[in-house]
Amino acid sequence: MNYLAIDTSGEYLTVIAKHGERTERVFRPDCLAKHSVVLMEEIDGALSRAQMTAAECDFFAVVVGPGSFTGIRIGIATVKGLAFAAGKQVLPVTSLDCIAYSVEDAPVLALVDAGHGAVYACAYEKDKTVAVPPAYRTGEEASELANTFLPYAHKALSFGGKEAKIADVCLGLERAVEAKQDVLADAAELAALYLRKSSAEEMRK
Repeated sequence: MNYLAIDTSGEYLTVIAKHGERTERVFRPDCLAKHSVVLMEEIDGALSRAQMTAAECDFFAVVVGPGSFTGIRIGIATVKGLAFAAGKQVLPVTSLDCIAYSVEDAPVLALVDAGHGAVYACAYEKDKTVAVPPAYRTGEEASELANTFLPYAHKALSFGGKEAKIADVCLGLERAVEAKQDVLADAAELAALYLRKSSAEEMRK
């Protein structure tokens, strides 16, 4: 199996290039507002180290949200361009998947900071089936779910008086892609997962 997977949904950047038994991983925690500058360089580097070209990928995977509106758009546009050029399909993965799949053998409450004390949350059973669909929630609402599911986030996160453990989202992306690799879509169908309106949209009300 050969694939390229990227995550530009947060302040970090993840790039994974898998070529047969060889896997090259890039994780940069400090890419807030820099994705458009560094992404193609990191993709080229990962593909080169994996001894693979984009045309040799069986598919391209990308995190479609929730998270940074700008970052998500950059990732989707990049993967669409690669997929159209190579004539390959795509695999959408959520940022919540990346958190949940990093944790084995436990029910997980995957959380992404949505600002102002709110979170994007999705609850998963041990086998990673979705128990509670992704939604924009108050910290208190998420705290109720954390009574049943173990809370994890990609960074230190307080919500509703509780603390989330830190997930390895690079590992989670790799596991999620390999678990979902049979659920491919055409590049034209790729769309962002937005669970609330952007700040600009809210200000126009």
